[in-house]
Amino acid sequence: VLHDPEGLSRLMGGHTAMEARLDSMFTAPNTYNYGTYGFVIHEIAEMVALDMGQYAHGNQPVQHAIYLYDYIGRPWKTQKHVREVMDKLYHSGSKGYCGDEDNGQTSAWYVFSAMGFYPVCPGVPEYAMGSPLFPKLTLHLPDGKNFTVKAEGNSPANRYIGKALLNESEFTRNYLTHRELTSGGELVLWMDSVPDSRCGTQKEDLPYSYSNGH
Repeated sequence: VLHDPEGLSRLMGGHTAMEARLDSMFTAPNTYNYGTYGFVIHEIAEMVALDMGQYAHGNQPVQHAIYLYDYIGRPWKTQKHVREVMDKLYHSGSKGYCGDEDNGQTSAWYVFSAMGFYPVCPGVPEYAMGSPLFPKLTLHLPDGKNFTVKAEGNSPANRYIGKALLNESEFTRNYLTHRELTSGGELVLWMDSVPDSRCGTQKEDLPYSYSNGH
């Protein structure tokens, strides 16, 4: 489904219905059915221990789900949940991972999310926007180019993106393109403790979906 979140949304009844389904993932009881395994496997035990409803970040197939809010025009919910996961489920101690690595996916999710964007769909040259962890970071690219992300006013409370500029031009999209990153430049975000429910809501702000055809 990663190539077509819009198609999934239509099957669910639209963006509002899909938003409710995504919301329910974090509020549903963390009950389980171990099925044909016959016992509680570690992914189930980790989901129960994390206490985030049915969101089981320690099991890699769900790790893109937070970013699906970007595809239905609710980017502030991506920003909220991605920071919650980074703050709650990752640290430098002996229990700093909430599950296994599976070829580096769990740490790759963290590295991308800490930068403020994430490659949801393999093969699509776009990165869905999240909420950067740092006030400033710089990617050093080939040919001496740099891409810098500045998050003005960033803090644990200020996790929501308000105004944004990409290379000094207004930026409202819920995604960056690979070409924008590799060309170098500067993305400046003004962070706030209150979500902006107007930003990133227009059709042209949404990342690629096959059903949208753009």
